[in-house]
Order: sequence, then C-alpha cells, then structure tokens
Amino acid sequence: MTDLSPLLTDLYQLTMMQGYFLSDLHRQQATFDLYFRRLPFEGGYAVWAGLEPMLDWLQGLHFAEADLDYLASLGQFRPEFLAALREWRFSCEVTAFPEGSVVFPHEPLLTVRGPLWEAQLVETALLNTLNFQTLVATKAARCVLAAQAGGGTVLEFGARRAQGPNGAVSAARAAFVGGAVGTSNLEAGRQFGIPVSGTHAHAWVESFPTELDAFRAYAEFYPDSTTLLLDTVDTLGSGLPNALTVAAELRAKGHELGGVRVDSGDLAYLSRVIRERLDAAGFPDVKIVVSNDLSESVISGVIAEGGRVDVYGVGTQLATAGGPGGGALGGVYKLAELNGRPRMKLTGDPAKSSLPGTKAVWRGLDHDHFAWDVLTLGDAPHEGLRVSDPTNPLRSARLTSRLHWRPARDLVMSGGQRTRPAEALPALQARAREELARLAPETRRLLNPHVYRVSLAPEVSELRDRLAQELRGH
Repeated sequence: MTDLSPLLTDLYQLTMMQGYFLSDLHRQQATFDLYFRRLPFEGGYAVWAGLEPMLDWLQGLHFAEADLDYLASLGQFRPEFLAALREWRFSCEVTAFPEGSVVFPHEPLLTVRGPLWEAQLVETALLNTLNFQTLVATKAARCVLAAQAGGGTVLEFGARRAQGPNGAVSAARAAFVGGAVGTSNLEAGRQFGIPVSGTHAHAWVESFPTELDAFRAYAEFYPDSTTLLLDTVDTLGSGLPNALTVAAELRAKGHELGGVRVDSGDLAYLSRVIRERLDAAGFPDVKIVVSNDLSESVISGVIAEGGRVDVYGVGTQLATAGGPGGGALGGVYKLAELNGRPRMKLTGDPAKSSLPGTKAVWRGLDHDHFAWDVLTLGDAPHEGLRVSDPTNPLRSARLTSRLHWRPARDLVMSGGQRTRPAEALPALQARAREELARLAPETRRLLNPHVYRVSLAPEVSELRDRLAQELRGH
C-alpha cells in the first residue's frame, strides 16, 4: 500500500505542477480540502478509511530516476523541471479526521497546506485511496451493524469479484476498519495482519467419490479448523446428515467440527433448520456460515425471517461497494486558500460550490453521543450561535447549551513528516466501532436514516457569500 508510484496521478497534475514551476508560482502557500457531498448507500454516515497508508506514502514520496525517464519520454516536460523533481520531497502539513472516524458530507475530512505544486500533485492518489477505502469501510459497517442485530459477525470474501489485485487487498483492509472480523484474502492477511478464514469449494466435494468421503478427508487434514460446505448436492438431504456424521467422528477423536456453510437457497429457512438439527444432535457450538451475494439488506432480511446465522461471508457487495448509492464515494479536492487569501469554486451549480478559507471542524457531543458538527474559521462554537446548512443558507438553527465541543481533526503531518506513530489496524477498527456506537440509532439505521447535522458558523457562510459576490462581479 505504501509503495505507490508518484506517477499514480493524472497527467494534468504534472503539467500544472510544471506550469507553476515555470511561472515561479510553485512556492505559493496553498490550502486544499478533501471532502464529499453525498453519503453513500443512502445512509446516515460514512466511516473514514485509508488515511494511515496515505500518510506513509506521503512521507516517502519522491521521484525515482525511472519515473523521471518516463516523464522525459513524453516530450512535455523541460529538463529544468525534471531536475527540480529529482530533489523534490513532500513538505506539507496535513490535518485530518483520525482513521476510523464517522464523517459526513461537506466537512473537510483532510486538509493539505503547503507549497502549491506539492499540494496539487497529491490530489489524485489521495482521492483514489481515500474515496475507495471510505466507501468499503462504510459498506462493511452497514453489514456488521445488520449482522449484530442477530448476534452474527461478518467476514470479507470478495477478492474474486474485486476491481483487480490492488482493489481486493484495499477492500479487505477497509472492510476490517469497518468491522469485519477477517478475510479470505491471504495477501491482505500477510500485509495487514488481518485474521484469515475460509472453508472449501464445491469442487472439493465433486473431486471425491461421495460427499461423505470429501467431508471425511477435509476433517482428517484440518481436524481443528473444519467448516463443511453443505449445498453441493442437497443441503438438508445429504450435506447436513454427512456433516453430522463427520462431527461425531471428530468428537470421538477429541476434536470438534468448527462450522458448516451454506452458499445457496433460502438462507433464513435453511439456517433455522440446520441450527435445530445441530442442537438436537448435541452440537450447539458448531457455527453456521452463509454466503451467496450478501448485502446489509439481505442480512437484515435473513434475521427478520428468523434465520440463525453466526457468520456472514460478504463478497461482491462488500469488495465492490455495490448497492443503491454505492459504486463511488465522489470525494473531491478543492483549493480553499492561496497565500492567505480565500479561494472558492463558484460554478453554476450551488451544490457544487466549494467552501473558502482555512476551516476548523468541531464536533458537538450531547453527553457521550455525537450530535452536531460545525465548521468555523478557528474558534469553537458557543451556545446560542446561529449556524446554517452548507447547501441551504435559509435552513439555520441555534446551538444549545448542552453540547460539549471538541476538535474533530488532528495535525497528522508537519513538514512532510508524521506527527505521531502509525496506528495499528485493530485500533482503527476499535475507533470505528466506538464512534458508530456514539451515533443516534436513528442515524445508524439502514433505511431512511436521520440526517446528522453539519453546519457553518456565521463567519464561514459570510466569507463564502462575500467571495461569491466578488466572483460574480468579475
């Protein structure tokens, strides 16, 4: 994840970078904000993911000779610019939400501040990584919250349907941040220390004379980690009876069957019958694992219909972040200030206008629960302050006295170097779990969630309005 090339970018980032350099504008101090405008999956929150690998990448970012040779071969870059790139290193400061935080539209999730050409270059790689991992972590959190309603957990099973090798590994990492307890992807397990898990395929059963022979062979080789796939022939007619036979044989040898998996059919009905028969046969600890194009809505449906599932193996919908409102997060990276002067994108679509100035993000807590985020130009909000909606200035409200305010973001890089050690992946997962628990249940729910309030302090909205008027005047 951290060995990304500096050429993982769009051509125009380098042509602009050269233009700034040749115009002697490259040392101007710029501030860029990364944010998104719409929550994915028609949900009430997003889980911020991908920051830690990006900080590693930024800290080691440089152009190798092979990179410079390729740029020279394009015929668009001058020798003096390529010579400057040879000595170039990232030196900006970065402020961001801690990875694993719950985040919302229109607030700057990450801000890069430093020389213009540096801050410009990193746009594509930041958006590529942070958009995708935030999208998958959010999908994972939705699946996990759905599964927890029935006492179940979620495994990431999506490598074979992911968008290429890097997509598969990134998706497994992001899914773990969002709450998945493991992955089937060995490379993700190796890189990130994520627990790996798996069963066997239908081909295993089809490769033996009988289903029982296949089950017995697998149990012989893996007596302490066997999960048997029941639906190659007939889930209830042969798969489950044969699994019970093998479970008894394992117990006689001092081992226990770990689980059974179902990959097709009516998962609610089948899991309910399987649980009843396992319990009746004296195997209440055997886990029931299901797969088959699962999503948060399918998981909720299985539970609502009385399913008895312990583990949900979520594949395609998780690794590709599919479903309504999925596919892409839509995060953007916009210039907010240059040499101390605010900048904004005005555009003909008010919803796509950017917010000027260097902003602070404050999170208001009502006791221990998240209640309100407010953007200011520095100081914390206070009781009675009238704040407005980022997309509708006519929608405003006053802040109440019961809210306690804290900064939502940290300075994570200074002078191009990390300000603190990297956080371990389990710590990021724990943060996401804790922050999700601090949201109102109405905001966490899958369908028609309450809208979490993100507002602008008066100085932010006034700066936006004044700058917009100036731009229209020009």
